[in-house]
Amino acid sequence: MLRRIILTATTSAAALIAAVPVAGATTLPFPLPLLSSPLLSSEADRLTVIVSETGYTRADGRYELECSSSGGAGGTHPAAERACSRLDEIAREGSNPFAAVPQGQMCTQQSGGPATARVTGTWQGRPVDAVFSRTDGCEISRWRTMEPVLPSTR
Repeated sequence: MLRRIILTATTSAAALIAAVPVAGATTLPFPLPLLSSPLLSSEADRLTVIVSETGYTRADGRYELECSSSGGAGGTHPAAERACSRLDEIAREGSNPFAAVPQGQMCTQQSGGPATARVTGTWQGRPVDAVFSRTDGCEISRWRTMEPVLPSTR
């Protein structure tokens, strides 16, 4: 019986959501983050990545990363192709990899070391100025999401 109620509620909700645009709405009830995606734009994403205190001198430094809408990668970033592929993957997921951890977010109290990174430039036609660290579980997770744009510190 409970299974039938859940199935009916789910089906009804899906039908209602599908009917919203048909009912004459002039704006979409949800944002479409991929409208400005590099996949649909002729603009190239250009980012400057400054990394320090990773514990690996080969990873520390300043890198330029350019990702074109045609799938090309360039700049001085040591893993430009993989970094651009990762940013494309994040764009397809509809996520903003540069968003800060929300205030009040519960995070594990662990340290991932003193590594820091700052990313500036443009991504999907929007300005970027983001700081990354490894000061707690949330920041470590955020850093790992951005690998290989940011170097692996594992």
